[in-house]
Amino acid sequence: MRLAERIRHVELSPTFKINAMARRMKAEGIDVLDFSVGEPDFDTPPSVKEGGKLAIDRNLTRYTANEGTQELRQAIAAKLKRDNGLSYGTDQILVSPGAKASLYCAVMALFGPGDDVLVPQPYWVSYPEQIRLAGATPIALIAAEGNGFKITARDLDAAIGPETRGLILNYPSNPTGACYDADELAALAEVVVRRNLVVIADEIYEKLLYDRRTFTSIAALGPAIAARTVVVNGMSKAFAMTGWRLGYAAGPKEFVDAMGKVQSHTTSHPTSISQFAGEIALREAENDVRRMAAEFEKRRDAIVARLAELSGLTCVPPAGAFYVFPNVSGWFGRAIGGRTVTCGQDVAEALLETARVAVVPGEAFGSRDHIRISFSCGPQRIEEGLRRIGEATRPA
Repeated sequence: MRLAERIRHVELSPTFKINAMARRMKAEGIDVLDFSVGEPDFDTPPSVKEGGKLAIDRNLTRYTANEGTQELRQAIAAKLKRDNGLSYGTDQILVSPGAKASLYCAVMALFGPGDDVLVPQPYWVSYPEQIRLAGATPIALIAAEGNGFKITARDLDAAIGPETRGLILNYPSNPTGACYDADELAALAEVVVRRNLVVIADEIYEKLLYDRRTFTSIAALGPAIAARTVVVNGMSKAFAMTGWRLGYAAGPKEFVDAMGKVQSHTTSHPTSISQFAGEIALREAENDVRRMAAEFEKRRDAIVARLAELSGLTCVPPAGAFYVFPNVSGWFGRAIGGRTVTCGQDVAEALLETARVAVVPGEAFGSRDHIRISFSCGPQRIEEGLRRIGEATRPA
């Protein structure tokens, strides 16, 4: 049986691959510490859980509008105005089953065959694959480690070719935790407007910023950039609602209407229960978010300090999110558990086999020199995991 040609160019998400291997080992009774998946270990805030129960009790279990309930879109509009200085009507907001679905709708609505889309590298694993599914071409734009894994306006301007249509900008970043300040974003926005690009701004980690940094949305930097930007966000990371599958996008009505068409023929709206709970989260759970962010910052400090003790490894401290992206090229040529490693994939496999620690190889994000470690788990697990990694990689 012949498969569609497009699927031949798309890979299964590597993060889920590694997680599946770790799960199989755990099922065999092996003690594996899994640092591969970006999922907070906190419980969903109590008020949000109660909201989900209340939705069931009130029989709010039927279809909603394709674009999401009016009440949730009002809450999202209020959040965007309050937190980001963005003014959107509810008809400029689309609620989806997770931010990944929001991104997919945006990519499918904005890009197609013949379009080149710039993706800063290292990148989240699904950006290039979604672009390929749309028939467009992902173009990697190196975000240099020496520049804190961030692109500059000069980098962006130089990368734009005759077929370049758009830019996907994720900040704070998965996998690096890098985040742009207002001045850096303003310089990028000037290029975007002057060169007539569209931007998908993935802001899913905006609440998880450290060292008293403040978050700026690129769409807030004036009407010209707002007119060509889709802002994507969601509830999974900051509100510990990964399983609720709730994301959203906001932007020019023309863009959002087109995204709604895609959604109407794919997933339709998220569950009515999740939408009701999401409304509660946006209105009542901000203190819970601050508490979780403060704990993540402590974990960030702890894991960066422990990584600094490992010989042959370097790590740029993340400004946000809950990942570190250490450079492990100093280990290349070294034996880890009897295996001589030459790339991030080798390191990840050796650590899983030898140290029983699951990390994601940097190749998944466009770099053979790195691995990604999630610190979304508790401090004791972080300490034990880094102890195991240290033992496994200690020079003979």
